Amino acid sequence: MAEADIELRHLRAFISVARHSSFTRAAEELVISQPGLSRTIRQLESTLHVQLLDRSSRHVELTEVGAVFLGHAERVLGELDQAFAVVRAQSSIRLGFSWLLPHPWAQHSVDRFEQATGCKVNLVRIDDPLAAVLQNKIDVALVRGRVESPMVRMVHLFDEPRVAVCSNRSALAGKEELSWSEVPDWPLVVNIVSGTTGPWCWPDGDGPETVVETTNFDEWIESVAADRGIGVVSDEAQHRAIHPGVTFVPLRGAPPIPVSLAFLPGVQESLMRRFVQSALAT
Repeated sequence: MAEADIELRHLRAFISVARHSSFTRAAEELVISQPGLSRTIRQLESTLHVQLLDRSSRHVELTEVGAVFLGHAERVLGELDQAFAVVRAQSSIRLGFSWLLPHPWAQHSVDRFEQATGCKVNLVRIDDPLAAVLQNKIDVALVRGRVESPMVRMVHLFDEPRVAVCSNRSALAGKEELSWSEVPDWPLVVNIVSGTTGPWCWPDGDGPETVVETTNFDEWIESVAADRGIGVVSDEAQHRAIHPGVTFVPLRGAPPIPVSLAFLPGVQESLMRRFVQSALAT
């Protein structure tokens, strides 16, 4: 083993033992076995042809040359850590969404990921997040509803309840609740690009007779407010002031809306794995 073969793990192991004056506490800090830590220190001393630590007393102590080497090793690792931090700060992933990120999941997931990695999450509002992933406009998309794409990996996070939304002028606005089976009795406003509720939610022939198609959330909510029909959406919407002209009506017996992350396998693989871990932990 030549000096060029000395790795960061050798330096980190030596610094930890020197700081703690203990192989036991250093092994606990580094989450490795004590025999493994001892082998790492011996490799370092063998490569440098010096004894860095005096193991003859009850406490591990630095030799004279070890004390000199410790100062240099700490300075080198400190500068490397600063360099790593600068690079990580420039790294980022783009999280796309079509409307309203789930609260507080989004805030907690982003904070957990950024704290753990030092990388930034850029939030991108886009009408069709799944298409944006395929076009490499974003790295990961939050999607609602059952989405299938052979090129995209989907990770299910949780389910959201559905709620009906109607114009304040609608006759439905005065109802205490609406049954899922009653929804097709009303004209239905549908976001055909990223909406979660449409004729496809019912067996053939059982869906609404009148469908008003829109292509994004803004068109959808304005059409509902204009009393073109009713909408069905995640109950996340009723916790936000999305429009003063609409009223929410509880839905009984409605199937929940699956919420998932969608991303391309093999793209920013390490960062994406950490983000998915943060999302699932939250």
